[in-house]
Amino acid sequence: MIEKMLVTPFQKFVKIESFSGILLFGATIFALIWANSPLDYLYQNLWDYKLGFQTEHISLNKPLILWVNDGLMTIFFFLIGLEIKRELVIGELNSMKKAAFPFFAAIGGMLIPVGLFVLLNNNPETLAGWGIPMATDIAFSLAILNVLGKRVPLSLKVFLTAFAIVDDLGAVLVIALFYSGGIKWMLLAYAMGILAFLFTLSYWRIYSKYIFAIAGLVVWFLFLKAGIHPTIAGVLMALTIPIRQRIGVSTYTRKVSGILEDIKLSPGKKEPILSHRQIEQLDDLEDWTGLVQSPLQHLEHRLHNWVAYLVMPVFALANAGIALGSDMSLDLSLVLNISIGLVVGKGIGVSLFSLGAVKLKIAAFPTGVNYKNIIGVALLAGVGFTMSIFISNLAFVGSDYSDSAKVGILGGSLIAGILGYTVLYFVSKKANK
Repeated sequence: MIEKMLVTPFQKFVKIESFSGILLFGATIFALIWANSPLDYLYQNLWDYKLGFQTEHISLNKPLILWVNDGLMTIFFFLIGLEIKRELVIGELNSMKKAAFPFFAAIGGMLIPVGLFVLLNNNPETLAGWGIPMATDIAFSLAILNVLGKRVPLSLKVFLTAFAIVDDLGAVLVIALFYSGGIKWMLLAYAMGILAFLFTLSYWRIYSKYIFAIAGLVVWFLFLKAGIHPTIAGVLMALTIPIRQRIGVSTYTRKVSGILEDIKLSPGKKEPILSHRQIEQLDDLEDWTGLVQSPLQHLEHRLHNWVAYLVMPVFALANAGIALGSDMSLDLSLVLNISIGLVVGKGIGVSLFSLGAVKLKIAAFPTGVNYKNIIGVALLAGVGFTMSIFISNLAFVGSDYSDSAKVGILGGSLIAGILGYTVLYFVSKKANK
């Protein structure tokens, strides 16, 4: 019974991420077709259209594509922050024993691709793209893994998810440390002061969605103006959200039982409306329900579908539209370096470090998983679409190398996805014989 309660929510998570991967793929194909059609000018005009406001003291006027990349994607990073906190506190990363295997896999999956890119790169102008091949797209990779159905054990999907979350944490740190510049320290100090206040409220288990929402908007704006990418504000805001309930389930059950009994005994009305007493009891029921819910879990549950079905597809639509005409100028070296980093770097890095950790007895294979499965997942980890494109936007902002980087990401991700699927398909087939 307990195992079923734990597995079912994760299976739902996998289904959401898998369908999100399908939407991402569809949005990518649509963007490519649109950007290479006779209506390509509409594509460029749409994302270059400026929105915002300007006053005497405050200016916030950005092209639509930056509202997507700096604004909408902050929600994506906020969800990543919630997932990281949950996994660190109560999930697959809350102990050294659980965290060791995906942790070492993620470390290898970041270091080796970056090392390969730097080693192969011979152009100082493209060196800024070193962080691009280190990222894994959890939606795409889980979608591919889910196509295999029961051929792969559920524990392999759990491992991929935990590994991708550690990988995301690494990418967030890289963005914060290496892809932010010209920092205005006073504005950053104001933002950190607000975050410290929210952490204090969280420690005292004081939570108001209105206070946190308003504070989040202010922190986002301060990070934007301070020169640090505002999506980092989304991650830090997520870490301030309390994870623990304010009352226990037993207390909630007792209170709800009393409320329901009171509603049942309340005198009814002839009209098809509630009595004043029943309305009060329903208000109490709503209040007690809010207290028993984990604020972090509740937000994660509410945001997951929005991010999976709206934020990420819109990001793909806005960023994947590369004009592939004959007059396109590609840096083939950059394209190859990124593709090699994603396919070879991820494949070797994840396999070598995770299997090495097992050999050294620092970690152990998850139940039902063997080294052949890990090699397949390692190749699948080279699907780096969303986060890789996001980093490429920061590395080559306003640069001629931007399209080359995206072609490398699309090509490398496609090859990694096909190789990972093929290996897992045949490995699983052999295992089932």
